[in-house]
Amino acid sequence: MKKIFFTLAILSLAMTSCKKKGCTDATATNRNAKAKKDDGSCLYRPFLTINGQAQMTINVGGAYSDAGATAVNKDGSSVVVSTDSSSFNKNQTGVYYINYAAANVNGTTTGSRKITVVVGASNWTSPTWAVSSTCSGTSFPLSTSPVISAGAGANGISIDNMFNLVGGTASGTVNGTAISLPNQTINITVGDIIFSGIGTMNATATQFQVTYTYDNTTPLIGGNGTCVAIYDKQ
Repeated sequence: MKKIFFTLAILSLAMTSCKKKGCTDATATNRNAKAKKDDGSCLYRPFLTINGQAQMTINVGGAYSDAGATAVNKDGSSVVVSTDSSSFNKNQTGVYYINYAAANVNGTTTGSRKITVVVGASNWTSPTWAVSSTCSGTSFPLSTSPVISAGAGANGISIDNMFNLVGGTASGTVNGTAISLPNQTINITVGDIIFSGIGTMNATATQFQVTYTYDNTTPLIGGNGTCVAIYDKQ
């Protein structure tokens, strides 16, 4: 019986000693998939951390200050991080990436921050706007200096001083760069101007264009039709 136990012990020791040694950590650059026992030989690229939000959205022209990124080696020592923001343009709608990289003798680690630049309420509420149009000066007499402000909800737009002499307010929404003014009526005492409009804001949020469809019921000077108005930020 003692001989059997002794033989088994030798076999167990032999099997243990035959286990292939190497780096078994999947995060290491030199992981050995065949290794069964870690021998402490693992090598690591820097560990990179993006500071702040990795994904964010800002309005066109909005304030932006990059929080950067930090990197350390396995032993905790710091590594210099390079930043590439050459493709980022906060003054135009789009999806942009700020890229970070940190390197040591074992390789390079990269990461990126995604920034989506969109049209938001701050882009149509400031500053002032001027209008040029193909609209009739009688049946659809748009004012050349409307007052544009935020309307109802996060995407609401309100156009005050809509028409010459009679004023009036138009309301609508801006979703992305698409502008919609649903069917509405402005009473001008002697009649009604019934209208709707659809349009788009440009990528830099400095101009938007609206195609209006209207019906003015005012006697003699009224009429109906379509026209295009261009609003330019001043």
